[in-house]
Amino acid sequence: MKSPVHTSLPLALAAASILASPSASLGQPRVIISGGFSTAYRELLPEFEKMASVKVTTTSGGSVGNGPNTIGGQLRRGVPADVVILAREGLDELIAEGRIVPGTDIDLARSVIGMIVPAGAPRPDISTVDAFKQVLLRARSVAMSSSTSGVYLTTTLFPRLGIAEEMAKKSMGTGAAAVGRGEADVGLQQVSEVLAVPHSTFVGAIPEELQYVTTYAAAIVAGTREVETSRRLIAFLSSEGAGPAIKNSGMEPSRRR
Repeated sequence: MKSPVHTSLPLALAAASILASPSASLGQPRVIISGGFSTAYRELLPEFEKMASVKVTTTSGGSVGNGPNTIGGQLRRGVPADVVILAREGLDELIAEGRIVPGTDIDLARSVIGMIVPAGAPRPDISTVDAFKQVLLRARSVAMSSSTSGVYLTTTLFPRLGIAEEMAKKSMGTGAAAVGRGEADVGLQQVSEVLAVPHSTFVGAIPEELQYVTTYAAAIVAGTREVETSRRLIAFLSSEGAGPAIKNSGMEPSRRR
């Protein structure tokens, strides 16, 4: 990953522009974020905090699912938050439930699914659909997310490839980071997540015709008292200046509205 120093000037310019307009004093927002956008967020956040003179509290949760610790599950059980950043599928559910301030949702980035193997292991060929399928069938264990991309793999892609039964015996919903811990032969997850897994080798994106593109978006949580700070944080994360950090993390910035 490129050093943050390469993005410091455009980030500073973006922050200065967003924070220049007069307003009431900025508060201290609370953010709940899913894993896919986290690498870019960690690179971007210090510049925002510095320029805005605020401290952002950040916690995590999955984008989709029925568990209590998904972002939706946390909001439903009353965990306080001002901003959420998660896959569009999960955010759309929250919008439908009335948990988001209308019109505040902004797409930030797009990520495809990639594969990793343990560091030092041979890099498999996944350049074609059949080659990719054979890698999965030969693997003793395959680790993936239990959230957006993992749901797609288990409910759509594996059945489409005719290997759902075989994969059910070897799939681990513990996240691709299990590869770096020596617990799995193959990891499949959004590229923005697998690039950050230590002790692993990035193989590449899975074949285009099998891809699932995840869009990560941010929005303001209904009932927050930190509307202005939240609005400016989202504007900063979706600015042109945030583009280099987003690309460094393995994603593509979403087209600006």
